[in-house]
Amino acid sequence: MMRWRLERRASPVSVLLIVTDQDGALRALEFGDHETRMLKHLRERHGNHEVREGAAPNAVARALDDYFEGRLDALADLPVQTGGTPFQRAVWQALRTIPGGATASYGQIAARIGRPGASRAVGAANGANPVAIVIPCHRVIGADGTLTGYGGGIKRKEWLLGHERKHSVRTDQLDLLDT
Repeated sequence: MMRWRLERRASPVSVLLIVTDQDGALRALEFGDHETRMLKHLRERHGNHEVREGAAPNAVARALDDYFEGRLDALADLPVQTGGTPFQRAVWQALRTIPGGATASYGQIAARIGRPGASRAVGAANGANPVAIVIPCHRVIGADGTLTGYGGGIKRKEWLLGHERKHSVRTDQLDLLDT
């Protein structure tokens, strides 16, 4: 039986539920008011496992703290073990390539994984993402630029995108640095 740790950690958007395995990989990261849904998804994806209260590895805790302090790239190298179908994992990997402060549409993600026309399936995979923030499904928007649904709620999506825009290096800033 797999044994995982669950840490409840304060953040500016919510208490975060951080589930890590014995190797320190993230199995789930969810908002505190979605614990029942998170545990259900973990059972569906991973079968026989046990989740006990315990501290997340220092590297995970430090990366999340750094992200919320404005170092958006801090989450880039965190190991993630998600389960899911091959299609879902491809979508989730593509989401991790969207830079902080940027967004992409469902259609752009579908094209990026070689499945143009699979926008709805990308939306479903996006909604099934078990590792919020680290797999940045909040960076996906509608083709017309509107903020579409978010499992954590639109208010959290707005906060996360605003936080990332505030702390990202904009193109015009890069141009100033080059001169």
